[in-house]
Amino acid sequence: METRKIKTPLTEEIIRSLHAGDMVLLSGEIYTARDVAHRRLYESLLKGEKLPIDLTQAVIFYAAPTPRPPKKVIGSIGPTTSYRMDSFTPKLIEAGLRAMIGKGNRSPEVVEAIKTNNAVYFGAIGGIAALMSQCVKKVEMVAYEDLGPEAIRKLTVKDFPLLVVNDFQGNDLYLSTQNNWRI
Repeated sequence: METRKIKTPLTEEIIRSLHAGDMVLLSGEIYTARDVAHRRLYESLLKGEKLPIDLTQAVIFYAAPTPRPPKKVIGSIGPTTSYRMDSFTPKLIEAGLRAMIGKGNRSPEVVEAIKTNNAVYFGAIGGIAALMSQCVKKVEMVAYEDLGPEAIRKLTVKDFPLLVVNDFQGNDLYLSTQNNWRI
């Protein structure tokens, strides 16, 4: 299988060209956000407040970096389990979010929101957080600094290795792979 190189911002054309199972190397800007940051984004949407990031241009990575070692841009940074954000994600997708990065499967509600709104969910490989940090070229604090490692940060990445798990058509890499092995 060929690995595709894609860049942010992800246009609708790019998203519609991605299919469950595709391997990609993502370059450009992505944002980190985990549980509490998602809750704050969600609550801000409910209140009609301006968000600290433009969801229509954002790729959100469910991750929080470890402390930055000397002479490094960032500490280890690997994906967290995505279902922890699932109660907030459909609303964020409806508000314009088109791409997420994490690990593990998504709820039926998130998959339906991905399908309805032409979005994509990428899986990052768990267990290689130190290697993934080498793809991060720049880090900038964006919002919710009080959350420490779980604050929203903008990362500039180069050739960040990912798999398309859920594509805009609602296809699911995990389900299709499981079905291939059923007797």
